[in-house]
Amino acid sequence: MLKGSILEKLYTAHQTNHQTLNLGVYYKNTLVALCHALEDFILNTKSSPLVITAFQQGKWYLQEADRYGEIANHARKIAIMAAPGTGFAEHPTSQRENVALVSLNPDSDPVAQEWHLIICSPSYTAMVLCQELSEADYGKNGLPEHDLERKFYGFWTFEPHLVQETVEIAIAHIEQYNQSLATELNQHYQNISQEFGQVESEDTGVVVSQVVDYLQHSQAELLNQQALADSEASYLPQSQALDDNLLSNEMQAFLRMAQLIDQADLDNPMAASEVTALAETMGQVLDLPAWQQKRLRLAGLLHRLVPTLAQTPPEENEEKAPACDLIPSVEALRAMPRMSAIARIITHQTENWDGSGTPGGLAHDSIPLESRILALVSYFQRRVNDLRTKEKTNSREETLSQALSECQEQANTRFDPKLTEALGLLVMGMQQGMSLETSQPKLQQECGY
Repeated sequence: MLKGSILEKLYTAHQTNHQTLNLGVYYKNTLVALCHALEDFILNTKSSPLVITAFQQGKWYLQEADRYGEIANHARKIAIMAAPGTGFAEHPTSQRENVALVSLNPDSDPVAQEWHLIICSPSYTAMVLCQELSEADYGKNGLPEHDLERKFYGFWTFEPHLVQETVEIAIAHIEQYNQSLATELNQHYQNISQEFGQVESEDTGVVVSQVVDYLQHSQAELLNQQALADSEASYLPQSQALDDNLLSNEMQAFLRMAQLIDQADLDNPMAASEVTALAETMGQVLDLPAWQQKRLRLAGLLHRLVPTLAQTPPEENEEKAPACDLIPSVEALRAMPRMSAIARIITHQTENWDGSGTPGGLAHDSIPLESRILALVSYFQRRVNDLRTKEKTNSREETLSQALSECQEQANTRFDPKLTEALGLLVMGMQQGMSLETSQPKLQQECGY
């Protein structure tokens, strides 16, 4: 990691605070897809953001300059850092009043090796923060010959505190080149900070869906290129690695979407992690094979992508029950061949044991086992949470007993009776002191490619 770069400064600050960032490795086409999705979201938001970018070289900025002209119509200020190149300052977008260029010194400034998109507005925050691998990082094969093979390490996030920290670091870096611009950017940032909470928050689940769409579109283009290369007996570099990197980031996008749903639910913000812990423990009680437990864990983390109708009896929700082809996030998940089983599991978690549920009216063993487990433990988790926070029952044991009793009352109608028995064993262990380990997935996880 280059000393003095924006990524290095943020990473070092978090190491000092014992909050180490988990960096992933991204190919160029993955970053293009991520940035285009986040940029598109600017065009449809309720408030004007401050946008700070780093393009490495002026030529990369020129490829996006027309696009940034449109973004400038919606942003309060755009600061673009890049090493100067042909036409860097002459393009019409660069002449816009709310667009400022910062010409980096490519020989001494490590930011000239970074690729950043930092968006900060009163209604949402988003960021891609990456640095290109050095020649030494690429190993014995050296620098790639093909543009598609260029690799970057870093992460992307919607977490406000990370974006805000990075904005401050970026403005401090810009101050070395242009003090008056840094002062202006600081004023915009302070104004945005004062507006937090006064503007309706954006549904960042929408932008996550856009991220998935862009990644899948990039994946389709890669497959077309590979087919053309095969037909012409030509060479397409590392197509499998590129494809895997796109898939990994699609999965991260879904996990982010699930996390955002939890964060938006102030009454039950730990639902996904607690349901996952319950489902995993249930899988152990049932002695499920490792592959099925792994599938159950991922389905637990993503189970809230399907709107739950379980808080009231199914018959009261009949008109609101979603058809499985009307849930965009699940449809996008289903489009990924390696994730189709997870999509099926979370789609059918609203089925009932007696066949009265939705969306397929499946009954008994026709309902996937993992779906039946999710249906039961998600209801149990929600009732425990409600009893603990809203109805304030007297003790943990009483809370667990009452939630279990409600599940048992619905055995043979809503829930699989054998699974309800297994839940009883699990609750007995919890009442005797057994604790379930809950953890949030590492969203800036190592991609491994």
